Amino acid sequence: MQLTLWTYEGPPHIGAMRVATAMRGLHYVLHAPQGDTYADLLFTMIERRDARPPVTYTTFQARDLGADTAAIFQNAVSEAYARFRPEAMIVGASCTAELIQDDPGGLARALDLPIPVIPLELPAYQKKENWGASETFYRLVRALAGPKVEPAPREGRRPRCNILGPTALGFRHRDDLVEIEKLMAALGIDVNVVAPWGASPADLGRLGAADFNVVLYPEIARAAAQHLQKTFGQPMVETVPIGVGATTRFVEEVAALADVDPAPVLAGAPSRLPWYSRSVDSTYLTGKRVFVFGDATHALAIARVAAAELGFKVVGLGTYTREFAREVRAEAALHGIEATITDDYLDVEAAIQSAQAELVLGTQMERHVAKRLGVPCAVISAPMHVQDFPARHSPQMGFEGANVLFDTLVHPLMMGLEEHLLGMFREDAEFRDGAAPSHLTRHGTAAGEPAAPAIEITPTAPPPDAIPAAWEASAEKELKKIPFFVRGKARANTERFARERALSRITVETLYDAKAHFGR
Repeated sequence: MQLTLWTYEGPPHIGAMRVATAMRGLHYVLHAPQGDTYADLLFTMIERRDARPPVTYTTFQARDLGADTAAIFQNAVSEAYARFRPEAMIVGASCTAELIQDDPGGLARALDLPIPVIPLELPAYQKKENWGASETFYRLVRALAGPKVEPAPREGRRPRCNILGPTALGFRHRDDLVEIEKLMAALGIDVNVVAPWGASPADLGRLGAADFNVVLYPEIARAAAQHLQKTFGQPMVETVPIGVGATTRFVEEVAALADVDPAPVLAGAPSRLPWYSRSVDSTYLTGKRVFVFGDATHALAIARVAAAELGFKVVGLGTYTREFAREVRAEAALHGIEATITDDYLDVEAAIQSAQAELVLGTQMERHVAKRLGVPCAVISAPMHVQDFPARHSPQMGFEGANVLFDTLVHPLMMGLEEHLLGMFREDAEFRDGAAPSHLTRHGTAAGEPAAPAIEITPTAPPPDAIPAAWEASAEKELKKIPFFVRGKARANTERFARERALSRITVETLYDAKAHFGR
């Protein structure tokens, strides 16, 4: 076990909680000590849900360890059923309570409740949050999907699908679902069940009535979809519709399974991203060095969008989802790089520095890292903070999601260019500090009103610890003429150039010699 300041994933019972919170009529009884009940904050504070997650904790204390903690758990299960009257219940232990080995599943079965009770065995010291969500959803589907339901003949009815994967506390899951349901409606396909999001245990019993399954987030839903494929013979679509190209392939695959025509949905340039990629303005972004890190679903998809649809150069790609390391390594190989598979943010920081990235697309951890390194960043994956749960509609999937991605990926670099231009013209007579706005007269406006106050432009200074003692003042001044969003790369290259030549001081000449050397 590794002690760390930040962690990309919680223990697996947090994943189980995400599934339970997303559903209706399901209750989770968690055997956990006092202090392990912090997870409520994830949903009420970060996701800003208007209700507590449907979780009951045993909250045993240190003094209870000398007594019968099994009885405490059984009492909690009985009281939860009497109070909430759920359609089904899942039971398990937190990472701390796992050490007591009270067997929550066996204890709950002994109560003989009149509802399905699904035990969860989530090894907290070997697995993490996304695996816990996947295992919980799989166990629920396996227990509640029931016998095969023969769909009605296709003649005379619309095709039906299940949409699998969206959970509580998922990165843009709510908004992605809206876009996918719109695509299904436009294709003439009915949605049979969406799960876990908004589904009840009874809804899971209807999964077999669909013609096929759509897996939006493989980390969460692949195992359950594979079970349905094996049990009911339902094919599944695993193409993640993030980006214009992937959304197009997704629509074509879904249409093929449903035996419908995709052409009307794909017609009419449904996203602005391709238009911009063909425009003159986009050439400014071509070849920009981008580092992508996150959960496997989003890291893989965003890397493909960045390279194929925006013309960036992917110089780093990685994930903390070790279960999907093979897929991420294969994608990284296509970009000529080695994947970063780690759950240590310090390893990711070192990889970003080594890759000399000009843009970072990652989690909230990479946001902090990029800020410290002075590199633009956008969050594209969990873990995320409250600002990544916007009140507005902001999907990543579908054609509207491609528009959102266009803004997300392009704006950090474009705003960097704008700030650089302001810096370039600081000494201009019109733009210098203290100058009045150019559209006003020296003594006021045409109507005789007082002149507006001058706009003060304060340059962003690099952090003190980022300035090596070996830099001469004239070289530092020259360095500041370089756009801030590539300044870090220029500084690193120059210092490397100086080290390789055993130079004790960095002058203006050293800066330009390094530029010429690395520009070859």
